[in-house]
Amino acid sequence: MLHDLMKTDRQKGYAAAVFFSVLVGFSFLGIKVCQNYTDSLSVLCYRYDFAFAALMILMALRVVKVEIREKPKTKLMLTAGFYVGFMALQVVGLAYSTSVEGSIMFALVPIIVKIIASFFLGEKSTWKENCFVGFTVAALVLMIAMGATDISIDPLGTVLLLLSSVSMALSNIFMRYTKDDYKPIEKTFAIVIMGFIAFNIAAVVKGFICDYTIVDYFQPLTIPHVFIAGGYLGIGCILLSAQLMSYMMTKMEAVKATIFGNVSTAISIVAGVVILGEPLRWYHLLCTVVIIAGVVGLSLSGGGEDANEGENG
Repeated sequence: MLHDLMKTDRQKGYAAAVFFSVLVGFSFLGIKVCQNYTDSLSVLCYRYDFAFAALMILMALRVVKVEIREKPKTKLMLTAGFYVGFMALQVVGLAYSTSVEGSIMFALVPIIVKIIASFFLGEKSTWKENCFVGFTVAALVLMIAMGATDISIDPLGTVLLLLSSVSMALSNIFMRYTKDDYKPIEKTFAIVIMGFIAFNIAAVVKGFICDYTIVDYFQPLTIPHVFIAGGYLGIGCILLSAQLMSYMMTKMEAVKATIFGNVSTAISIVAGVVILGEPLRWYHLLCTVVIIAGVVGLSLSGGGEDANEGENG
């Protein structure tokens, strides 16, 4: 009976992981749409605005319930802070670097998680699991690098993007570390609230510095494409994806959950070929197969004895 429950929990975790990968994988379409009409900071604000509005509606309708008053706040704030920090550092880092370099740095997150988790969470891995992680990361980096026409390296941008990846890794680690302290929705709540406040404060500061008015802030949202894309990025790729990642962290080891972020990046590249008509190269197919094989191999390897701990949230 216990074995069956553990198996069911892992299956739920992997189902959430597949949904997460597809959801985030198509986020680049929404970002591209929004960036045609406004800047990166506004896109971040819109994402968290939609996520905040959707969360408030769900709480008002009592669809979700958040109870954190009697719980310690430090670990919750760290979890949310690292998540929001990842997005902020990524945006600033990309101002000094290319999206290619940003994608390569993001591909390294599973390795960073694996290193931190081995010390912080005591999650050890076998040589087979290490190989599968290595294959997946290497295949994604190769796919990105071979598709780039130019890779320029700026020291400041590289440092910021590396810090962004470390921040993302730490957020995932804390999601796993706090699995017995908070429900997934409570961590999602903290992420949405903190991001909403932080990025809108940044927009206000920008307004004072650059003569950026409230009309300028909302004007892009009057464009249907931006409104729909912003809603998808906020509700789908902030609210739901944060919830899914937090849930995944209660069902599987940190590195096994994090590796699905690389699947999302691979889906983004392949979707660009299918939806935007970008060129299909042989390495797209080969690297995608290797990435999927690596994720499947990692998922099937190891016992995952404690992966089922935590609440169903």
